[in-house]
Amino acid sequence: MFGVTINDAPSSPLDDLPPSQHLPPEKVLLEMAEVGSRRASNMSTTQVLVLSILAGAFITAGALFSVLLAEGTTNAGAKKLLEGFGFSTGFFLVVLTGSLLFTEINVEMPATLLGGDPRALGRQVAKLWGLAALGNMIGAFVMGWAMVEVSSFSPEFHQQLKEIVAVKMRFRDVGGPGGWSKAVLSGVIANWLVGIAAFLSVMGRSIIGKYIPIFLTVSLFVAGGFLHSPANMGYFSLAEHGGYGPGWGPAFGWSLVPAALGNILGALFLVALPLWYAITRTSTASD
Repeated sequence: MFGVTINDAPSSPLDDLPPSQHLPPEKVLLEMAEVGSRRASNMSTTQVLVLSILAGAFITAGALFSVLLAEGTTNAGAKKLLEGFGFSTGFFLVVLTGSLLFTEINVEMPATLLGGDPRALGRQVAKLWGLAALGNMIGAFVMGWAMVEVSSFSPEFHQQLKEIVAVKMRFRDVGGPGGWSKAVLSGVIANWLVGIAAFLSVMGRSIIGKYIPIFLTVSLFVAGGFLHSPANMGYFSLAEHGGYGPGWGPAFGWSLVPAALGNILGALFLVALPLWYAITRTSTASD
């Protein structure tokens, strides 16, 4: 009547909000399960090995970066922060390239079995799991050799790497079943944190949204000195090729093997199972 147009509905402040920058937690493991199922069912042995070797190489690059950044630093807190920042680079490269890291697979494969038919997927999942571990070791060994072969590191670098390797081997000094069980427990804690980093990296919908939680959780694991099997392999490879490692026998016996066992247990019982239980219970309640 007076030439005034009236909208059908008033606008809401919520209409101007940007789209969500992350997946809701209840959808993250479901996406991990879908990705894991595709990887286990569709990827050839060669493809799995190539992506696993790349992941081992990236993690070794992160290990190198962590030592380079921290060398010569006298402040203990700053040194740990620099180590964490450097190492998180390697994990971030794994996430962005879709490479296959053993400790990330430790979360993804249980989610795959929980979300699908374990009888149909079991053999394929076990194969991918084993190939990922093998490929990570190959990538770390070769990249560690190549980096030492072409570089001239400072005395501060070598001293820093020796200190890190000593932390990775500290349970050998405890000795016996007690020392070995503590190494396993350290691996459990490590992959609780790294597993959560993998979980949060899927949650993020942007590059920065993926990186910030990776940096925080991976830096926490590095600062705590917990045993992460692929990371240890990267550090040991640099030290062994540099001529001052603990020897591959002790490295496997007192660090890599117990760490791998702990990494599996931590990802399974502290990440995949509790989160899946909470998600399925929430879904059932909402139905």
